[in-house]
Amino acid sequence: MKAILFTEYGSADVLQFTDVEKPAPGDNEVLIKVYAASANPLDWHSMRGAPFIARLEFGLQKPRDPRLGADVAGCIEAVGKNVTQFQIGDEVFGDIFKGSFAEYACTSEKLLAAKPANTSFEAAAAVPVAALTALQGLRDKAQIRSGQKVLINGASGGVGTFAVQIAKSYGTEVTGVCSTRNLELVRSIGAQHVIDYTKEDFTNNGQRYDLIFDTIGNLSVSGCQRALSPNGICAIAGFTTMFHLFQVMLFGGKKVGMMETAKADKKDLLFIKELLETGKVVPVIDRTYKLNETAEAIRYLETSRARGKVVITVEHK
Repeated sequence: MKAILFTEYGSADVLQFTDVEKPAPGDNEVLIKVYAASANPLDWHSMRGAPFIARLEFGLQKPRDPRLGADVAGCIEAVGKNVTQFQIGDEVFGDIFKGSFAEYACTSEKLLAAKPANTSFEAAAAVPVAALTALQGLRDKAQIRSGQKVLINGASGGVGTFAVQIAKSYGTEVTGVCSTRNLELVRSIGAQHVIDYTKEDFTNNGQRYDLIFDTIGNLSVSGCQRALSPNGICAIAGFTTMFHLFQVMLFGGKKVGMMETAKADKKDLLFIKELLETGKVVPVIDRTYKLNETAEAIRYLETSRARGKVVITVEHK
């Protein structure tokens, strides 16, 4: 079978579209015939081994695991002897950590949910990592509640487009921050208010928010604190520089803090599945690429200009 691998750190040029042995599921695993996957920042961080501190997890001199791809959608091809939740032919999606940039992938049945019937494989593959990040950041770190005034920084990106819709589903008043070209997109997915960051700095406009969800990690701690209500919380889902990370850690206090890395939680995946089925969340897909075009997909993702998600489709003969 074909898969994307990398054996050294570097740009997308290190990615190899190569033949590998088709995996076999363990006792508690299923084999997925992959129809779609999606790219996430974690993929290019893994590929580049950057920031350097991440190599403590990925491998200091070279990657410990040559595979990429966490988000997956496809059909169950085979099941291990202890598998009880799925059977051959079931359509599934989920976050499998590593290995979805391939024609087939094995993973634990605990990491998967049944694909909603009203959602394509491409749309389902766009969901897991980004939507789980948005849900867990809003709910667990920022303690979202109905009636709050919520601001999403980076509202047009992969995590941001899910965050806008999930926040709206909680009955909040949502403001999305994005660039000029993305204002209508962010309105179309449910934001009641939009701010063009190229023309206005929301941290200095006098507005106050009960919850700020920063999907980019480019806001100063003082700016966030200025834009928060007295009991407001800012949850940050990423960081642009190590300096910014240390600033948040040293001066964020109880009001401004980094969320934990999103967990591949089955209960949360089922919660998101319900939002997909009811139409409260609709994945936004910017571009699709074929499996052998994965390097180009990663290059595009690295530009930070993707509107929603970048999806990789897998064809089977």
